[in-house]
Amino acid sequence: MRIRELAERTGTTPETIRYYERIGLLPKAVRETNNYRRYGAEHVSRLDFIRHCRNLDIGLEEIRALLDALDKSSPEAAGEAHRLIHRHLEEVDARIADLVELKHHLTELASSCAGEHREGEPCGILESLHGGDRCCGAPHSAKIGARRRA
Repeated sequence: MRIRELAERTGTTPETIRYYERIGLLPKAVRETNNYRRYGAEHVSRLDFIRHCRNLDIGLEEIRALLDALDKSSPEAAGEAHRLIHRHLEEVDARIADLVELKHHLTELASSCAGEHREGEPCGILESLHGGDRCCGAPHSAKIGARRRA
């Protein structure tokens, strides 16, 4: 099958398929005499695996490690896959805890303003964000932003 058919079959764009080939997550396609790429069932299977991992928010380097484990099919490789998924689960738990804390701070911030203002009356949200009220705690806000960027 050609790249467009592979893309349609797997819900992946041709650009993504080429990228995965370039970085080694997907085996190179066989080139036909007319220079078109020819893909097979192994490519469909591999792309389905990658897409499933991406849906679980697993990063490309982690996917590479899981694919290596899949290819090796040994007890050691299975152990590495187990450890990798548990590390990922710990990261997700930490992100959830950060989001719960963020929600608490946003709720607290939202409660500082009723939404109706008279002329000259300050907005509690804007004052809090400007530093008049430290309800949100700068150290925490910096931590959330840093983790989200990581």
